[in-house]
Amino acid sequence: MINAGIVTVSYIAATILFILALGGLANPETARRGNWYGVAGMTIALLATFFGVVTGNYTALLIALLIGGSIGLILAKRIQMTQMPELVAMLHSLVGLAAVLVGFASFMDPSVHLAGVDLTIHDIETYIGILIGAITLSGSVIAFGKLSGRIGGSPLTLPGRHWFNLALLLGAIWFGREFVLQSAAGGGMTPLLIMTGIALLFGIHMVMAIGGADMPVVVSMLNSYSGWAAAATGFMLNNDLLIVTGALVGSSGAILSYIMCRAMNRKFLAVIAGGFGTGGGKSVASGDIEGEVVPIDAQETAALLANAKEVMIIPGYGMAVAQAQHVVNEIAATLRARNINVRFGIHPVAGRMPGHMNVLLAEARVPYDIVFEMDEVNSDFPDVDVSMVIGANDIVNPSAQTDPDSPIAGMPVLEVWKGHTTIVLKRSMATGYAGVQNPLFFKENTRMLFGDAKETLDEVFKAL
Repeated sequence: MINAGIVTVSYIAATILFILALGGLANPETARRGNWYGVAGMTIALLATFFGVVTGNYTALLIALLIGGSIGLILAKRIQMTQMPELVAMLHSLVGLAAVLVGFASFMDPSVHLAGVDLTIHDIETYIGILIGAITLSGSVIAFGKLSGRIGGSPLTLPGRHWFNLALLLGAIWFGREFVLQSAAGGGMTPLLIMTGIALLFGIHMVMAIGGADMPVVVSMLNSYSGWAAAATGFMLNNDLLIVTGALVGSSGAILSYIMCRAMNRKFLAVIAGGFGTGGGKSVASGDIEGEVVPIDAQETAALLANAKEVMIIPGYGMAVAQAQHVVNEIAATLRARNINVRFGIHPVAGRMPGHMNVLLAEARVPYDIVFEMDEVNSDFPDVDVSMVIGANDIVNPSAQTDPDSPIAGMPVLEVWKGHTTIVLKRSMATGYAGVQNPLFFKENTRMLFGDAKETLDEVFKAL
């Protein structure tokens, strides 16, 4: 074993690397470097823990590390970019499960002998760690189901659901008191188990009540929860690095959730309360919208793009599903070679997780300097000759501004209809993830290019 001083220095180095990793991930150009900082920090943390903190059972620990590392490598090789949101949700569930298991192991550890205030503090740490971990576990599993399509995107709005959540919260507080009292007398397992069940139920109900349009915020929120669960685990184990790392993840996830809610003109508590999505308001039928759908083919699309001076490309989840990001980059490069100004407009909640579209475009090697956030380009649409919407729906829906009864009312959207011509790539006239019909499709300056995004864009590229 290495001495405690080296372990402390290693933990400090790992903490610095984790902070540098977060800083690197804040910018696409430094994201790769930020990832390597994170890898280096975690490697140092694992080695310092293995050789400086662990005192036995090395064989079991090494087997667990090999199994976990192998699973991680296999997933990294096999998971497609379109499945990344589901993978992130599932990884959050594993963090929650780890917090729950560590909490019970810490509570049942026969080598821990505490009394008085020390025991009370340890019990509160254990209780909070299991509580947050169980909520993260069940909530992440439901989020995985919704993101993968195994569970419908409609919000489950039970009658009196807010009173139900309040009852669960009061129950968790009550059993927390019982747990601390019984633990001092040598018991406490029963209230701890009951609280775990309450927390699991709360996590299920909380995410089930959130509609599909809010799922990117849910992924970010669960990321924050997983961080706080890790921090609570650090307090249980008296591990400073785990506390700091958990706090970094928890606070950054919370800040990201706040930023995304502000970008959607939503209150964070309103998202948690649920009801936003396919069941949150009046869904407009296509027959209620004035106008006519005007289809267009690949040749006409190529001609419009070739004759434009300003082109704005708005990617959405449909681009991810079709894996069309590479041909999109080829089209953009071809147009730029003809001195056509091409830009990408990214909505904060495009896709199924924060930054989903940015990751896809980076994978296709789209230059960073032509990728812009919604607020940077929204005022430019009156000067845009052609806006090309690839598999997006809710984020370009004008009813967010015009229909106060719409489920997405008040959500800032990319105002593509203000441009000269809008080309929308969709498989069909089906509604988006929020379940709301889009009046954009029926506007006079909108053209619909139907079909698989990759196949139709391949035809457009050949025509160019």
